[in-house]
Amino acid sequence: MHGLVYHGPGEKEWETVPDPSIVEPTDAIIRVDAGTICGTDLHILGGDVPEVDEGRVLGHEAVGTIVATRSAVTTVQPGDRVLASCISACGRCRYCRDGMYGQCLGGGGWVLGHLIDGVQAEFARIPFADTSTYVLPDDVTNEQAVMLADILPTSYEVGVLAGRVRPGDTVVIVGAGPIGLAAIITARLFTPGQIVVFDPADARRKAATELGAMAVDPETDDAVEVVQAMTGGLGADVVMEAVGIPESFEVCMRLVRPGGHVANIGVHGRPATLHLESLWIRNLTITTGLVDTKTTPTLIGLLATGKLDVSTFLTHRFGMHDIIRAYEVFAHPEQTGALKVLLTAM
Repeated sequence: MHGLVYHGPGEKEWETVPDPSIVEPTDAIIRVDAGTICGTDLHILGGDVPEVDEGRVLGHEAVGTIVATRSAVTTVQPGDRVLASCISACGRCRYCRDGMYGQCLGGGGWVLGHLIDGVQAEFARIPFADTSTYVLPDDVTNEQAVMLADILPTSYEVGVLAGRVRPGDTVVIVGAGPIGLAAIITARLFTPGQIVVFDPADARRKAATELGAMAVDPETDDAVEVVQAMTGGLGADVVMEAVGIPESFEVCMRLVRPGGHVANIGVHGRPATLHLESLWIRNLTITTGLVDTKTTPTLIGLLATGKLDVSTFLTHRFGMHDIIRAYEVFAHPEQTGALKVLLTAM
């Protein structure tokens, strides 16, 4: 088969690789029908995730069809159309029993496209298929479902739930990429009073506005002054970091009110400064996290009943064989206006 292979920082190639095979009796093999590219994949190519070995097939977001299982897999069978979660869960370890699947000690967690070959390929091995795939209802399309592999549960769990968004809150999101946009639509489930998004890219601010947020260019308007003016000098109740660079994390600390929450969603490759000399007295709650995907069934239900609209996210479509060009488009949103790109089997 063909897959997208990582060959070290900045190097990738769509090339022939061995077909995946079942290694454990709890595995399934899927034919990848649809996938996408994540900002985390760009972080890997930028050298920010050194655990990824050269020769690894990338990708952790896909919808596919089960083509093979073993006897230990009982909840899915060949022919099922499934969402392959970005997080694999053994279901047995201490963390899985606590619903913290991202911290799985039994061989799961974020392994696809990270520690084992991923799903930017024609076929993929999915560990712990019973607890790491979700059979999709007929009224959820592949295009919709692939948004549930990572960005929606990540924004919902690591941003909205960790940030404890409540009705009437002022919510600030720094970064209007796919994660930031997903944070807008999932935060709105809790009817905040206002959502403010900061991003310098015109296309991303436009998308944020279409989703119901107030979008501000931080290069022309001072973020602190904007938030102070909107809140009568208090600051935001909840601030979400959705970029993954030190500067964006540090500005979040200046935007939150005393007693507020800062939820870091972004993937960071460099140290950020935490100014405890001024923050210790402000009663802040600061959270970080890797998604657990425990809310995926809820999000599938909301998508199926029309309570979530993800149509804004997909801006470009490619065949899987054209993935190199898809990466170029996705990696340069300031020129292309890309949000999420869809990769489909041909």
